[in-house]
Amino acid sequence: MKISKKILCFGILFSFISIKAQQFELGKVSVEELKEKSHPKDSSAVAAILYTKGKTYFDYSSNTGFSIVTEVEARVKIYKKEGYAWATKAVEIYTGASPYEKVSFSKAVTYNLVDGKIEKSKLKSDGEFTEKSNKFWSLAKITMPNVKEGSIIEYKYTINSPYINTLPEWNFQNEIPVNYSEFDTEVPDYYTYNTFFKGFLTPTISKSTRRISIPLSSSNTKEINYQSNIVHYVLKNIPAIKDEAYVNNIDNYSSSVLHELASEKFPNSYLKLYSTDWESVIKTIYDSENFGGELIKKNYFEEDLNLALSGITDRNQKLVAIYQFVKERMNWNNYTGYYCNDGVKKAYNQKTGNIAEINLMLASMLETHGFQAMPVLVSTRSNGIAIFPNRSAYNYVVVAVEDNNKIVLLDATDKYSSPNQLPFRALNWFGRLIRKDGSSVTIDLMPNQISNENVMMNYSIDETGKVTGKIRRQYSEYNAQLYRNKYVGVKEEQYLEMLENNLNKIEISEYVRSNATEIYKPVQETFSFTGSDLCDVVGDKIYVSPMLFLGSKKNPFNQEKREYPVDFGFPWQDKYTINIEIPDGYTVESLPAITQIETAQNICNFKYNILANGTKIQLSIMQEVTVPIVSSADYPMLQESYKKIIEKENEKIVLKKI
Repeated sequence: MKISKKILCFGILFSFISIKAQQFELGKVSVEELKEKSHPKDSSAVAAILYTKGKTYFDYSSNTGFSIVTEVEARVKIYKKEGYAWATKAVEIYTGASPYEKVSFSKAVTYNLVDGKIEKSKLKSDGEFTEKSNKFWSLAKITMPNVKEGSIIEYKYTINSPYINTLPEWNFQNEIPVNYSEFDTEVPDYYTYNTFFKGFLTPTISKSTRRISIPLSSSNTKEINYQSNIVHYVLKNIPAIKDEAYVNNIDNYSSSVLHELASEKFPNSYLKLYSTDWESVIKTIYDSENFGGELIKKNYFEEDLNLALSGITDRNQKLVAIYQFVKERMNWNNYTGYYCNDGVKKAYNQKTGNIAEINLMLASMLETHGFQAMPVLVSTRSNGIAIFPNRSAYNYVVVAVEDNNKIVLLDATDKYSSPNQLPFRALNWFGRLIRKDGSSVTIDLMPNQISNENVMMNYSIDETGKVTGKIRRQYSEYNAQLYRNKYVGVKEEQYLEMLENNLNKIEISEYVRSNATEIYKPVQETFSFTGSDLCDVVGDKIYVSPMLFLGSKKNPFNQEKREYPVDFGFPWQDKYTINIEIPDGYTVESLPAITQIETAQNICNFKYNILANGTKIQLSIMQEVTVPIVSSADYPMLQESYKKIIEKENEKIVLKKI
């Protein structure tokens, strides 16, 4: 059963309104701003951006040509201790290869109100540092001094970048309110950029031009002249973007503006087109030596692979064997990307590689043995949804095998993934499958197969309310993959301590886990338990929620209105079979009512059956969500269903002493 997936509201403002920019200036902090105890429009805000201004423009050097300079300044108000994190500012810069991006901070000051007077604390050298994020990226950071509740911090930073393919993304919206946000781009008319807006808020835009003349020699006899196109964006009174349950990446919905280079045309030269549509993007990627050039390399693995496939003639078994061969030999180095770094041959020999090296290697091996294997570009959940045609939309690649009009998706970088079960990080709506001729098609990445969790629980209650029982839990498909990635490798003692705390402080014994690393079998765990705080004994009655610690306590969907889709990642079904033995001398006074909930299109379903027979009670519960993504239009239905389900799961059986 399919439902419509409500894609983000994106748009471009076609009518431009000329406005006069508000006047903000670093160093002009007022006593009134410092006295403010809470944000006037969001009293829950821990901090707020009072204003932020950015400007991206082009700088020219006769030696290196054009580069990009971005200047940003901001004023931030801290309202609560929970907002102290906003006194640290981090700027990401590319440091993977020369030439590097560079960033410098200035005018960084903390302001406090002391005895009615404004006190300034300037950033010291020990508050500025750089952290290496990975092989390619670094974080330049400042941590402001003397921050308290009520403080205001200000800073300015400048980024110098030789990379002009994209302009820095400007985020108007943030996790805290933004009173005023302004961004200017000033671009030489040699370059044309595509402009994309993301989120639900659209800034006011105005345009202007100016002529630029740059001397090319000390004698000033030569100069470069061009028209500079200026675009001015303003957005005011921007509410904080609130992260909600089952949002794959809140940045997908934060209002921002993005620019990517579409073309360049210098005097006396031909027009050069860049990625203006998906086919252009794909061609650029596929033609690269680090992508298509690596796909055709085959001579480095053939001897080893032929040995591993010796005696296997069945086509399906051969596919799985090749897949397992790569998974067992290769280790992912935690770097994403669709381009190879060291190349497939070196990665193969070192048994370690990035996403591209491992999965392009897999595609080559499959092709060598007669499979129609094609790379699929993917944007991970953390990278955001690939909406606009641009080269940075994707950051990952998997393999699709087309056989008998069916597609099998493979990713050999995760030890616990299996055919048609990509790692959870790659389940991000759609990818682009690249065929041998360089054309591409959109492919749905979201799984249709139900992932199950089945629970069998037997327990008895004594007259003091103490519960003694045994549980068997079984996880399949994505439930099993997530379990394995999270818990396999964790010491049993540590895992059981966590489990006891999560399950209402029960005591666990006789723990056994099965099929922990056998990915084609469900994970199963069994254990015995006791608990003294699972029932309420009041006079001659015992009150117990029959699901004990397994029921949900809080509705994750408590917002009145939701603009974002609910992304579960995969369809799922939970089943509980519970057998209860009541204490001698007691009888069942009341049971929760049998209940069934079915929503429109069967998106969310729930069945609750309960039966008492003498001293035994039998309970059967089934809850399922049949689609991986629920549109925001269906959110009210989902919210109401969850409310009823949680109420039912927490209803109590009443036992009465005879």
